Amino acid sequence: MSSSSSELTALWWGRQAYAPMFQAQQRFTEARGAETPDALWALEHDPVYTQGQAGRAEHVLAPGAIPVVSTDRGGQVTYHGPGQRVVYVMLDLGQRKKDLRAFVASLEGWIIAALGEFGVEAGVREGRIGVWVVKPDGSEAKIAAIGIRVRKWISFHG
Repeated sequence: MSSSSSELTALWWGRQAYAPMFQAQQRFTEARGAETPDALWALEHDPVYTQGQAGRAEHVLAPGAIPVVSTDRGGQVTYHGPGQRVVYVMLDLGQRKKDLRAFVASLEGWIIAALGEFGVEAGVREGRIGVWVVKPDGSEAKIAAIGIRVRKWISFHG
């Protein structure tokens, strides 16, 4: 990562509602200066569906009492909830401005390496964003989704 500052701040927020954390990321991004350290915010959310720009109401089949929140990221609908770890990656992309796909690939690589530390074999699927594992029955399951938004060449979750 290439911010003016070589620092990285990592914070564990515990369990949080989605909307206040999304707003906090927006404020963090808008207020950043050249010396603001990059940040990783780890947390889990209260149950929520986030609907990206490609999402439509019919994509949420049975939300019940779980709120559906529209967001400005790409993609369709993602569920977030207790027990599911979320890491918001707020990095100054600096020299990576022209290659966001390489940035996403590096995020996938970090996730694969972290899972490997826990003995979980994971990989990517050509033409698809995210990280997959093979379940004991031989079927594949997506273990990590990647949803980012970039504003002023700073990454955050949309």
